[in-house]
Amino acid sequence: MRWVGAVGLAATLVAYPLHADAFSLFGITLWGKDDKTTDIIDPVHYDVTLDAGGADKALKKALENSSLLLQDKKKPVSGDLGVVIKARDDRDRLVAALYEHARYGGIVTLRVNGVDLDALPPNPSFPRNRPVPVAITVTPGPVFLFGTIRLTGDAGKLDPAHYGLIPGNPADSLTIIKAADKMVEDLKAQSRPLAHIVTRQAVADHKNNRVDVTIAIDAGPVAPLGPVTVSGAKAVNAGFIEKYSRLKPGEPYSPEAMRKATDRLRKLGTFSSVTIKPTGRLNQNGAMPVDINVSEGKFRYFGFGATYSTLDGGGLEGYWGHRNLFGSAEQLRLEGSVSGLGQNGGLGNLNYTTGITFTKPGYLTPSGTLQASLKAATLNTDPYDAKTITGKLGYSYELNDTDKVSAATALDYARIEDAFGTNKYLTFSVPLDYERDTRDDKMNPTTGYRATLSAAPSYEFLHGAAFSNFEGSISGYYGLFSDDRVVLAGKVSAGTLLGSGDLADIPATRRFFAGGGGSVRGYSYLGISPRNSNGDETGGLSYVTTSLEARIKITDEIGLVPFFDAASVSDSRLPDFSDVKAGTGLGLRYATPFGPIRLDVAVPLNPYPNGDKYGVYIGIGQSF
Repeated sequence: MRWVGAVGLAATLVAYPLHADAFSLFGITLWGKDDKTTDIIDPVHYDVTLDAGGADKALKKALENSSLLLQDKKKPVSGDLGVVIKARDDRDRLVAALYEHARYGGIVTLRVNGVDLDALPPNPSFPRNRPVPVAITVTPGPVFLFGTIRLTGDAGKLDPAHYGLIPGNPADSLTIIKAADKMVEDLKAQSRPLAHIVTRQAVADHKNNRVDVTIAIDAGPVAPLGPVTVSGAKAVNAGFIEKYSRLKPGEPYSPEAMRKATDRLRKLGTFSSVTIKPTGRLNQNGAMPVDINVSEGKFRYFGFGATYSTLDGGGLEGYWGHRNLFGSAEQLRLEGSVSGLGQNGGLGNLNYTTGITFTKPGYLTPSGTLQASLKAATLNTDPYDAKTITGKLGYSYELNDTDKVSAATALDYARIEDAFGTNKYLTFSVPLDYERDTRDDKMNPTTGYRATLSAAPSYEFLHGAAFSNFEGSISGYYGLFSDDRVVLAGKVSAGTLLGSGDLADIPATRRFFAGGGGSVRGYSYLGISPRNSNGDETGGLSYVTTSLEARIKITDEIGLVPFFDAASVSDSRLPDFSDVKAGTGLGLRYATPFGPIRLDVAVPLNPYPNGDKYGVYIGIGQSF
């Protein structure tokens, strides 16, 4: 779908019940009444103030965030006693916030209706002619520092500095709690499943403003992984679940291996929940049994959607799928779409796609996946119009957590009208791919990189042309500041097409083009290409594209992204950079649980004559 020179609106509807009385987008109710109020017996309203004199900006913000009286000040409580209960809970929360900032000598005072919280009667009664006044006063006190650090038992072999326990540093309570938990975690990673905390003690010395810490850990024995059992499975074969988890009895006990197994099973989409836990007791052979508990989700799903842009017109799409076809999480998906509705040219100018895909995870080995697909499409783009049918059978194998290889065979029939006229093609190919992915988040990465290499040896039967596409790309991400407030992102891609015959003997769908939201924003989709004497796009034999972005968080939900894209597509086997096209612009991001919603506005820096003057691109996830 091309989103150039036009603003588009897209909506997708899935098979879930919706409430019709209100509609919200990005947390904003656009129409209807969003009624979230709950009936409260004997509602009592209150006013609250917080005086934290002497607190720095960070501590004051933490106190405000910890106070439920402040957070819920617009919500009534139930009865006069409800005010007192909420105030007592707030005092505990505020004291905890002080401890988290190493303020162990702080004082928190609450007065309700002018009376100290501890002096109130068991069943207080407040005037109802106005909100009940609640005054919070916090005296932070000095910052306490770490004093003596004592690690005993199996923790005695550990370095306290590695866990943030450094004499002279601020002794915040979270560091103490996390240090002991991390020690146990590290010992369990040494195949000691019974490691636990024996003592975690912090003693505040108010005379010297320091905290002495004692932590004792019992690591327990080294133990291998014991029998793996499966519970909760009904329609999914338990043997498949055990095999696909890749947890093997006799191997070293590893919490990391169990975490990866959990993620692996969840990504199938077959289960609504997956929990892998050790039983907590060694068996008679000294091994730790593990149970995989699953809750099966709905196997069948369907959905449909609609799109519209002033340039491309309207579009409709729909899909149906099954996530457990034969009992081992086999997946079948049928999909179809039509676009270009309402545009000039009638039914003959519409774009159609339809396809069916079958996926079998864990085929031959737990790390292997078999996939077969049959797809048909009619495409009407600026460089060419194509009608295609493609059948593909492929196998992918995960070498490790970051590396994957795949191989396939494909047969493609195409009827294409382009700068070389109307031609038919029948092409057999063997796509080969390698991928390394170290990104921390696939939809919104802040660190790591993704690199790909691919080759597709091919033979076109009707024109007798043998050729092969070779492509590679690498994208990298680097977060700045402790909270990754700014992420620098870059991507470089390149490719070449080698083979016999003329350019016209190679299908346009296999030649190289650039332009659009996936390469150079500001140019039309596939609009960057060598041109013949008539100014028609012919496609190229090589290309290089690059993109640079600075992803800047304005708030936790909203971000701005200035970007720069450039590409060169050449009619030679190697890029000659004789015609470099570049675009720049600004993007808006809105964070959602399923990835950022992306809106990019771009302008071409050196457009083609009569080319588009700007482009607007909408999607989910970052651009790369």
